[in-house]
Amino acid sequence: MPLFPVYPLFDIDIVKGRGCRVWDAEGQEYLDLYGGHAVISIGHCHPHYVERVGQQLQTLGFYSNSVVNRLQEQLAERLGRLSGYPDYQLFLINSGAEANENALKLASFVTGRSRVLAAQKAFHGRTSLAVEATDNPRIVAPINDAGHVTFLPLNDLAAFEAELAKGDVAAVIVECIQGVGGIRMATAEFLQGLRRACDAHGALLVCDEIQCGYGRSGRFFAHQHLGVRPDLVTCAKGIANGFPMGAVLIAPHIQATYGMLGTTFGGNHLACAAALAVLDVMEEERLVENAARVGDYLLSELKAWQQENPHITDVRGCGLMIGVEFDAPIKEFRQRLVKEQHVFTGAASTNILRLLPPLSLTMEEAAEAIRRLKANA
Repeated sequence: MPLFPVYPLFDIDIVKGRGCRVWDAEGQEYLDLYGGHAVISIGHCHPHYVERVGQQLQTLGFYSNSVVNRLQEQLAERLGRLSGYPDYQLFLINSGAEANENALKLASFVTGRSRVLAAQKAFHGRTSLAVEATDNPRIVAPINDAGHVTFLPLNDLAAFEAELAKGDVAAVIVECIQGVGGIRMATAEFLQGLRRACDAHGALLVCDEIQCGYGRSGRFFAHQHLGVRPDLVTCAKGIANGFPMGAVLIAPHIQATYGMLGTTFGGNHLACAAALAVLDVMEEERLVENAARVGDYLLSELKAWQQENPHITDVRGCGLMIGVEFDAPIKEFRQRLVKEQHVFTGAASTNILRLLPPLSLTMEEAAEAIRRLKANA
């Protein structure tokens, strides 16, 4: 049975990883500046992570959410403390799309409304409502286009205020740093104004932190750079370093009722062990601070490269979430990076190089990355 060919693939079989490096089946080493779509937060195969997940698997890998799960309680306490949201509630699922799906569903329950505002170029997932809130007609099937979502320009506060004033909006969902949209950043003025407008008109503010959260921006959540507290915060990707997991952080004013939300696999014992191991390493190795420090260095060096390279039109980002925009498509540039410089990167649109390395990237590895990028030009 062949695989359904929906992914454009590099013809490389990656079989091993350690830290910020991976190896293929032929033994070739690669510097990983993409972390598998920002998923690898603490580095590949961190010894503590491997040990803790292995120990949990020897004890209990899964039981349903019909019984108490102390690992979920431990994760909620640790995540609340480290993120700065100890008073919020936690709902665990399996992916980022599910996190956004459940957050928007919850907003609809709370407000009794069905309309959503999202930013142009947004990417919120591929499930029913999450994909409807994604500004990419190529991946929105007719069955998903139910008319719930209005797209407005990121940072156009007046446009969002005008729609909120109609009084029928359940939620505004925003990535404080758009990933697939090209590392485009919300401003503090916009997000703070959005918070006030949501409060004034009875809508909930959802911050999608699936890619930009969990330390990647140099703060635990990217919106913390901008001085707001959302009603709902969605997480995934780096939360469990490759084990499928997602989460919604829910403000204390939102009340749960039995059966409102549910999941079979979400928050299972093995996933919680993985997520707790991630928080152990993030705290012990100060990876949020490392992302800020190494990210500042990378941004500085990339902006200096921009001055030397007339084909680079912009460098932007925050922490270890960086976009390098070129004046032409970068498909061949990325292919040469892999084949000749042995560096994995991501892309946004056709001309933006997207860098999302593990939060454990060292200064030495960052300097090596700059050398390899320049050598590829």
